[in-house]
Formats: sequence, C-alpha cells, structure tokens
Amino acid sequence: MASMPTPTRDDFEALLNESLGGAEGGFEGRVVKGTVTAIENDHAMIDVGLKSEGRVALREFTMPGQPSTLQVGDEVEVYVDRVENLNGEAVLSRDRARREAAWDKLEVEFTAGNRVEGVIFGRVKGGFTVDLGGAVAFLPGSQVDVRPVRDVGPLMDLAQPFQILKMDRRRGNIVVSRRAILEETRAEQRSGLIQNLVEGQVIDGVVKNITDYGAFVDLGGIDGLLHVTDISYKRINHPSEVINIGDTVKVQIVRINRDTQRISLGMKQLESDPWESAIAKYPVGARLKGAVTNITEYGAFIELEAGIEGLVHVSEMSWTKKNVHPGKIVSTSQEVDVVVLDIDMEKRRISLGIKQAVSNPWESFAEKHPVGSQVEGEVKNATEFGLFIGLDGDVDGMVHMSDIAWGISGEDALHLHRKGEMVKAVVLDVDSEKERISLGIKQLEKGAPTAGAAVATSGMKKGGTVTVTVLEVRDGGLEVQAGEDGATGFIKRADLGRDRDEQRPDRFQVGQKFDAMVTGFDRSKKPNFSIKALQLAEEKQAVEQYGSSDSGASLGDILGEALKQRGS
Repeated sequence: MASMPTPTRDDFEALLNESLGGAEGGFEGRVVKGTVTAIENDHAMIDVGLKSEGRVALREFTMPGQPSTLQVGDEVEVYVDRVENLNGEAVLSRDRARREAAWDKLEVEFTAGNRVEGVIFGRVKGGFTVDLGGAVAFLPGSQVDVRPVRDVGPLMDLAQPFQILKMDRRRGNIVVSRRAILEETRAEQRSGLIQNLVEGQVIDGVVKNITDYGAFVDLGGIDGLLHVTDISYKRINHPSEVINIGDTVKVQIVRINRDTQRISLGMKQLESDPWESAIAKYPVGARLKGAVTNITEYGAFIELEAGIEGLVHVSEMSWTKKNVHPGKIVSTSQEVDVVVLDIDMEKRRISLGIKQAVSNPWESFAEKHPVGSQVEGEVKNATEFGLFIGLDGDVDGMVHMSDIAWGISGEDALHLHRKGEMVKAVVLDVDSEKERISLGIKQLEKGAPTAGAAVATSGMKKGGTVTVTVLEVRDGGLEVQAGEDGATGFIKRADLGRDRDEQRPDRFQVGQKFDAMVTGFDRSKKPNFSIKALQLAEEKQAVEQYGSSDSGASLGDILGEALKQRGS
C-alpha cells in the first residue's frame, strides 16, 4: 500500500477553511464560538478550534462599571481577526463579536421603533458615549433629560433604556436619546393622571415655574397652567405679586383638553365673585372713592374694590382740561372721587366720571356772575374773531371782535389788546351745556350807545368840533368822552396828530381835555373823533383866509396870523 504524503500547513488551512464554509468565506473576519480554557492576568484564553488559542481581555466580556463573571469552561462568541499572529496565537476580539451581534440586533429594534438598553460610560464634545451591548452610540447633551442636567454623574455606568434616533452601519454612527424615553413615560403618566381629574375639581399643587403670563403648577406628576387673569379678581401685572416658586396653592381645574393633555387652572374661582353684587353697590349716579390702578392714552382705570375696576374716559376727566393725556390729570395710586355713569354686568364694565364729582364750572360761574355783571381776567389768546379771557373757576370767556370797542372795525379792535393784559368785561351770556361764556368790553365804556344814544349825539354832526376828555389811554389810541356826560368815542393812534411824533397815546393823560373833530358815526351812532382831521381843517382854513404859501408867506406865518386874529 502506498503511503499517504504528510499534509503541509497550506493543506491544513485549506481543510480548515473547507470545514468552515470554504476558502472563499474565509475563517478570518467571522464570529465563531469558543471555549474558555483558562483565566490569567486579566485575560481569558479561548479555544476556537485553531492550532493555537487566542487571548482576550476580561473587560471585553463585561458592561462598563461591572465586574467580570466569566469562568473556565464558559462558551463564548468571539471575532477572529487573524488566525495567527507573530507569536503564533489567534487574534480574537470579544468586542468585535459583540459589536457585530449588537448591530444586527439594533437594526431590528430601530426598524421596529423599540427601546434599547445601554450604559453611559464616557463624555465627549457635545454629549456622551453609550454602550448598547457592544455598539457605541452618541447621546447629545440636549437628549439627556427633559430639562438641562448640570451633573450627569449619577447617570453614568447605569443600565437604562434609550431610543435610537438615527443609525448608519456603514459609517458606524448611532445617535440615541434618553429624553425621548422620559417624555414618553411622562406622557403615559400624564394620560393616567388626567383620567382621574375632572373640571371643577379643587386640588393642591406646587408652583414650579412663573412667567409673565402665568404660572405652571405641579399637580402630582402633571402640570397645569394658572393664567395671570385667573389668579385673582384684582388686577395683577405679574404673577409674582401673589405667588412664588415652591408655594403650595389650592387651585380649581377650570378646563381639561384630553387630546393635548393641557390643564387650565384658576385660583380666583375659589373666591366669591365681587361682580355678583356690583349692580346693587354701584348704581348709576352713585358717588364713590377709588384708587387709580392704570393710566392709558384713552383714560384711567379706577379700582372701586378688590376685583372691580371702572374706566374713566379721557373725555370724562376734567371740565376744563381738553385734549391732554390722562397722566397729566391723575397719577397711579392717587385716590379720586368718581361718579358711576354706566354699568354693564354682562361685559363686566363700569363707566366712571371724575369731572361729574365736582360742580360744573360754567354753572357755578353763571350763579356767581349773572348776565350784566362785571368781571376781570387775563387775555389768554387772541384769534381772528375775538379774545379769550381767563375767568374764575378755570374757565374762559370770549369777547367777540364786534364787542371789543366802539367806533372802529373788529379787525382794528383786536389790536387794542395783547396776550397777558388784564381787562374788564361785562357778561353777555352763559351757556352751560355748550360750555360758552360771551363777554363784552365796549359795553363798559361810559356813554356807550343805548336806547338814548341818538339824544347823546344829537348836538353833534360830522365835521363839527367838540371838546373831549380822555377816559382811558391804550396802545391803540384814546377812549374819550364829549362834554361832561356826552357820548364816548375812540380816537385811533393814527388820528392823534398830523405828525408821527404826535401819534403817541402816552403823551396824553386821563382827564386831559382838548378839541377834536367828529369824523363820523358807527352803526350804533357812536361818534368817531380825530385830532389830525381838526388840524388839517384848521390849516386849510388859515391858508384860505390869511394867505398862500405861494405868495412867499411861510405856513408858520399864516398860522401865526390866524391865531392872532382868533385871539383878538
């Protein structure tokens, strides 16, 4: 019998590969089962059927932070990296085996949307590393918890569930979330808790957070929103005025939305509603006291009691101050007297008035100053149709330009007085509803035209010369009286003399007498006088009687001769 040749190393490898699936499949790069033959120096010796054993670190058989439980004789799966290294040993890896097995399992769980278990074992930029049974995943810092976590120490090396957000086996990239698990768990808890709550139920809660629009209250695992308008019937600008974080408060469940799992809470609902008795306590016309709580461009809000406020519109704040901002009339926290103008229980609105709490100044003026009485005030303003005079009670009266002076046009009369000047006038009419007071200045003049005006001026004629007495010196001219008790008239500045230096009212004094010419009468038969016209008439007459300047005589010579003849 022919003897069989001794198999070479290549023959042995070929036979081995054939037994493991052929040379094309290869022994290397596969996960195989092996037996632990020995444990020494933190390593396990594993026999996988090769000519030599492989050495694997014990830490590869345990989860991070946990002790090894591997024993001799245990059967384990390992990854064959190389059949033999330089030392003649098989190069095996438990991590690679676990990683390959883990990826297979994780892909199935990711496709099904299931949770996976992992351990946070390291910290990297932007987050943490998680061991998912052999595969390493990235946990972003924002996905650790539902709220920012300052210390992740207690969560390290602790087996806990995660949700896979994204995975790419080719790139070896896995992103997981712990927050998604917590939110899902909380949603389940919220759903269970909401089932036990009903609208109208009164429950205790703890204030967890405060915002400008309200506060979030923990009801024992589920949060409810306590809106700022539901904290108190009283006006509140910010929830922190009433409650603080950590306070235990009694609230009522106002509304539950089971679809969105949102709960609306209220505190004021546990108090008696002050509006229930408002119609009886605040009838129209009632006079009350209140404090200013808020000021706007259109008015001011007045608190009558806790939970009830009324609005004073800007038009109802003052009788005399028109078109001004409410803040210039009242100030916040100021106590004011108000009158109820209207109440709407359905809309919960009360209209108030401040000016109604004080007497109407026009009515008060009419009582103190009846028509025909004399008043005095300061010229506040001059318009194209008259003068406005400041009077008692912070009201204004108007002197129409036709009632300023006799004998001159209204336009000229407006220039007789200036802003800030004190003047006297007669009350002609008072209309309280329209808030108007009509005054007259010319009606105070002595000898003003009346029913007997024709008699007072019967001895006068246009062009005639009369002796007048100065009654008043004004910037625009002189108020004079003819004779002892004759009619009064006015001499305009331009008529005080022929020359400009003679047209100065201040060169005359009250009581001074001089001659003037009657230049005409106005519609009320009041005479108009002129010194200038008299001078020109006398000059003309002298020239006619005593010579002409053309004959060589000067005007002074002619007037001197005329005066000499008049004196003789």
